Amino acid sequence: MQMLCRQCEQTLGPDGCSVKGVCGKNADTSSLQDLLIHALKGLAVYAKLAGELGIKEADADLLVMEGLFTTVTNVNFDAARIADIIARVCETKEKVKSVFLQAYKNKTGRDFTDRLPETADWKPADSLGGLIEQGRQVGIMSGPGLDPDIRSLQEILLYGMKGMAAYADHAFILGRTDPEVNSFFCQGLDALARGGLSADKILGLIMEFGKVNLKCLEMLDKAHTEHFGNPVPTKVVMGVKKGPAIIVSGHDLYDLKQLLEQTEGLGINIYTHGEMLPAHGYPGLKKHAHLAGHFGTAWQNQQKEFDGMPAAILMTTNCIQKPRDSYEDRIFTTGLVAWTGLEHIDAKSGKKDFSRLIKKARDLGGFKEERIEKEILVGFAHNAVLGLADKIVEAVKTKKIRHFFLIGGCDGAKPGRNYYTEFAQKVPRDAVILTLACGKFRFNSIDFGYIGDFPRLLDCGQCNDAYSAIKIAVALAKAFGCGVNELPLSIILSWYEQKAVCILLTLLSLGIKDIRIGPTLPVFASPNVLKILSEKFGLKAVTTPDSDLKDILSQ
Repeated sequence: MQMLCRQCEQTLGPDGCSVKGVCGKNADTSSLQDLLIHALKGLAVYAKLAGELGIKEADADLLVMEGLFTTVTNVNFDAARIADIIARVCETKEKVKSVFLQAYKNKTGRDFTDRLPETADWKPADSLGGLIEQGRQVGIMSGPGLDPDIRSLQEILLYGMKGMAAYADHAFILGRTDPEVNSFFCQGLDALARGGLSADKILGLIMEFGKVNLKCLEMLDKAHTEHFGNPVPTKVVMGVKKGPAIIVSGHDLYDLKQLLEQTEGLGINIYTHGEMLPAHGYPGLKKHAHLAGHFGTAWQNQQKEFDGMPAAILMTTNCIQKPRDSYEDRIFTTGLVAWTGLEHIDAKSGKKDFSRLIKKARDLGGFKEERIEKEILVGFAHNAVLGLADKIVEAVKTKKIRHFFLIGGCDGAKPGRNYYTEFAQKVPRDAVILTLACGKFRFNSIDFGYIGDFPRLLDCGQCNDAYSAIKIAVALAKAFGCGVNELPLSIILSWYEQKAVCILLTLLSLGIKDIRIGPTLPVFASPNVLKILSEKFGLKAVTTPDSDLKDILSQ
């Protein structure tokens, strides 16, 4: 077996991807990502020890966060960049280790002699080939004889932290951090490095993580609204205008903001793609008149949608696929996202210079004619929806609204995701659909009509805007004087990668029950772990739209 990766839903084979990832990463890249996690565990061990002595290392916190995010699916496919991060992690570990050892001696009057996990003092090879070989020894199946249920729980915790790292990184870029979030990264990685925890202990740590991730989501929500204002209901043009164009994909709103400012008055139209769609609801972004509309659908369709298109492309975060030859010379990466051979735009003092991207857009000339498909509504984050709370409560009491369905999550290419389209179409006319993340592209072009003054389909935003959905549910439960589980609300999730994992863990940590997930159950969740989650939280796999709807509405 050349590799084993099973952190996403789109695995090839029952145990995971063993030769090449469906995402496009090869065995060498997979090995380096495993090695990066190994190195991060070592850094976390010393950072946690230093933290217990009151020593805070901001550089270590940032590197742990960025390192975890780097290994999220569809982020970094560049072996040289991953090797560079490993080197920086090891260098930072040595600095934190030195500071800790001296502080410990100053406090206790003796040298630190406690036995630490092997990874705490692990040394990297001095060549790329050597690093790749080291990585093959430390993957998810390392530790022979490890109980499969313990291994499964460890993976769930690790993948959840990877997802939270993505959200923490977005918030950090906007100037917000949280010591509890930073601390948990080291706490969790330290626990994984040391091992020896029982299933109950790891499950308790996972539940603790879910609550910490809620704080992370709240932190990012505040960062977004402070910089760009509270989203407001907004009609977005699906299609293109005539003229030079730049397509912005990924998730990073600050990258979009900087690009909008740098292209002001240049006659270049800026379009969102994929998870950037909710940007149109933010006042601080929609005020730019050349934010012209939305191009395309979800991330997994980018190869077809970008093929032959006369526009420059900016990929801001995860969701990149292997670029086709037809657009390889006009797609740019930035932040932590990378693909070997593509032009990358780095930040300098927190700012990015998009001049090369802008020049490429001008040189390409852009679209020759206007093509407008339709308009869709976005901008129903918690502030907007809770402004309608009185009307929603009244509509429920007068039986105009029978039920709420949260249908959202990641989209993907694996067969079975038409379930979500069919489910949304079959939701009764007296029910409201809340949606978020790119899974909404399965049905957000359908006209679901209105109930009274508000549309039946309410787009709450990106995957990180699960915080909005949670806040809406909690507020409605308060208004009705009941718990969230007593609301006429059902949650139907589609998952693909690690951000979906961390959101699910947050929902479970809040005690929310009877969530349905699909289109398939995670390969990394062992049968016994799935049984525990089913018995404790009522977590279940989706079946068919008709059967699931009948079961939900009969309750």
